[in-house]
Amino acid sequence: MLLIIDDDIAVRTSLLLLFQNEGMRAVAASAPQEALQLLAQGNISLVMLDLNFSIETSGKEGMELLKQLKQVNPAVPVVLITGWGTIELAVQGMKLGANDFINKPWDNAYLLQSVKTLLHLQETKPLHRTRKQLDSLYQFGNIIGEDERLLDILETIGRIAATDASVLITGESGTGKELIAEAIHLNSLRKQKPFVKVNLGGISTSLFESEMFGHVRGAFTDARTDRIGRFEMAGKGTIFLDEIGELETGSQVKLLRVLQDRTYEVLGSSRTKTVDIRVVCATNKPLEEMVSKGTFREDLFYRINLITLHLPALRERPGDIPLLVNFFIRNLKEMYNRPALTVTPAALKWLQQLPLPGNIRQLKNLIERSVLVSRKDELDTENFRSQLAMSTVKKGNLQLPEVGSITLDELEMQMIQKAMAFHKNKIAKAAAALGITRSSLYRRLEKYNIPYDETAD
Repeated sequence: MLLIIDDDIAVRTSLLLLFQNEGMRAVAASAPQEALQLLAQGNISLVMLDLNFSIETSGKEGMELLKQLKQVNPAVPVVLITGWGTIELAVQGMKLGANDFINKPWDNAYLLQSVKTLLHLQETKPLHRTRKQLDSLYQFGNIIGEDERLLDILETIGRIAATDASVLITGESGTGKELIAEAIHLNSLRKQKPFVKVNLGGISTSLFESEMFGHVRGAFTDARTDRIGRFEMAGKGTIFLDEIGELETGSQVKLLRVLQDRTYEVLGSSRTKTVDIRVVCATNKPLEEMVSKGTFREDLFYRINLITLHLPALRERPGDIPLLVNFFIRNLKEMYNRPALTVTPAALKWLQQLPLPGNIRQLKNLIERSVLVSRKDELDTENFRSQLAMSTVKKGNLQLPEVGSITLDELEMQMIQKAMAFHKNKIAKAAAALGITRSSLYRRLEKYNIPYDETAD
């Protein structure tokens, strides 16, 4: 049973009809006391709450009622509705326990999507299945591991995949965030539609709108043809926004507007387009810390993390390392036509004790380098140790200038110029070589007035 709390009879009637047409049972209340009495009866599965019950539009009435609702039933999902809502009010409501925020006039499809998602999440509970049971129910073929924390993540994916809940995937670099995002898509109702990955760290602020929303011919100097944006490419499917913690503040505002209103305008066009997509984001940055420092918008943070999945570092699940090593070895057998490749038990045990700050990506590179260098098919501890030592020496044996002979800015500028020249002004490759994102490289190019050609990529 849904509970609608709104002082406007037209809104109450409209929502009652909308839910009844979808086969959902709903009741309505026009005042706080009536709403609390209905909630206390115990059969309410979700609340639609108007933030205002008087001429004053401060939202205090709704916020106070939200607190009371959560005291009566802390587990009940709450969707806030308002005709004049501000982002700050939405954030305040989310902090008090609301699950979503809808503006009047609302889009019926989006409102129903939000309600159905929250109801589904409320109804499905974790069952702590084994890996074999999970594999029989879902498509997790490319995800290797049996660690309890990984199984909890896979079970959560199974529970949320059929919904349109926004998901934020966190974890260190190399932990497999993209694989998790793909698994969410492959097990969803949108699996036959596109899965579009966007590396937000690689998009400069000046190109954000063109890249994400598309542009029409003549929208700017180099816009010689129409271009479809990433949101349109992902239509009816899933968009994966990787490295969202790298997004500039100005671009964060533009992204928030799309996620909140589900509409955008193509650059150079006044036509408004609507989006029907599932949004999955990922970051290795501490977004909550960034929010407190003011470098990441709090309102955007609450929009993207209805569900948060934190991937453990590989050193936190050492039992999965032999499984990953054997998986990589099986692939390398075919890739390099070496069917007799094996790893000794002693080597597997040694690999399990490595810190591996680069996680799965580092482990994969170490295995592949060892296979390529070794002439024998049985790899032992020494094969891996020598390759690990060589990679450490390469990074540690740097010849730096004498202290006082050059400033840090001058050294950085020279290194950027060298990388740009080596990679023939290709921004993406130069940024990767320097270990920074494209967005960071663009900022440094402008800081040091280093000329570059955006079309070189």
